[in-house]
Amino acid sequence: MQTLPNIKNYSINDLKIFAQEAGLPGFRAEQIFRAIYNGRAECFDDITTLPLELRQLFSQKFSINSFAKHSLRTSADGSVKFLFGLTDGNSIESVLIPRVSKKDESIRYTLCVSSQAGCSLGCKFCATAALGLLRNLQAAEIIDQLLMAEKLSGKEISNIVFMGMGEPLLNYDNVIKAIDIISHEKAGVIGRKKITISTCGIVPKIRRLSEESRPVRLAISLNATTDEVRSKLMPINEKWNLQKLLAAAEDYYRKTRMPVTYEYIPFTGINCSEQDAKRLAKISKRVNSKVNLIPFNDISFAGIDSEMKLEKLSDEGIKTFARQIKQHGGRVFVRDSFGSDIEAACGQLAVAGR
Repeated sequence: MQTLPNIKNYSINDLKIFAQEAGLPGFRAEQIFRAIYNGRAECFDDITTLPLELRQLFSQKFSINSFAKHSLRTSADGSVKFLFGLTDGNSIESVLIPRVSKKDESIRYTLCVSSQAGCSLGCKFCATAALGLLRNLQAAEIIDQLLMAEKLSGKEISNIVFMGMGEPLLNYDNVIKAIDIISHEKAGVIGRKKITISTCGIVPKIRRLSEESRPVRLAISLNATTDEVRSKLMPINEKWNLQKLLAAAEDYYRKTRMPVTYEYIPFTGINCSEQDAKRLAKISKRVNSKVNLIPFNDISFAGIDSEMKLEKLSDEGIKTFARQIKQHGGRVFVRDSFGSDIEAACGQLAVAGR
């Protein structure tokens, strides 16, 4: 049985082209686009603003859902991990993270989404590396993580971060199409300034991203201040070293005026010396940027083989490292770890593959 194309892979312009080729008036494309995203239609029969014959036409031409099954687990800290079964038998995970606003103490929800099933980059601190790359996700499969997470949790998502399974810039076209669709003014889902792409450092794609007319926030998974250490932690550094990566990040800021975030996991005895703090502060001051210190989360369940013995830096050690960065003029934040009790914390997304 041939699988129908998912309508969520179609931008509003794609739908206008379909409508024209099908002999439909142009307003039908906008009508169905609004119904899917603003109205959250889950089947074509839900779109009662369309005549019955058009609902039947779209049902014959398109599918509308990406997931064959789903489940969720809730952490003691309120975060939620979603397991989504794809129609081809692969699975992906997403994580909903509650954060208390410093302004009014309201709770806002960030969704960490996946861009690939598995990952090819082999970072030594990430459990997803154990899966290898299974495939890129379609735009629809990225979008449905957001729509399903809101439906299943009953929470309105205020921010999206591409920090789940996979390297988003190695699935560039589908990631950008998904962002274009959900941030479109007629979709009414989320604004582009509330979306962050986190990358391990795919330099040509960072430079391509800087040319986008509607940029998003950029986060760089840095984790070391020397090429020697970074290459051991992140093999991608052998292809695009720190000099090339930082130049691309600075170019991104200059062209987009969007602040850059450097993500940094400190490991005991490896990348958290005072010299590291000094170098990290210097890096962060080259353009308008900040450093997020992220605690290392246990990934022993993934069975990743590494010559480096990675140990979590103590809470006090992280605070000391943060103070040293600040003393050298860097802007730094210590991030809390959410969902470690359900293997949903940063670097732990691989349960789907086990």
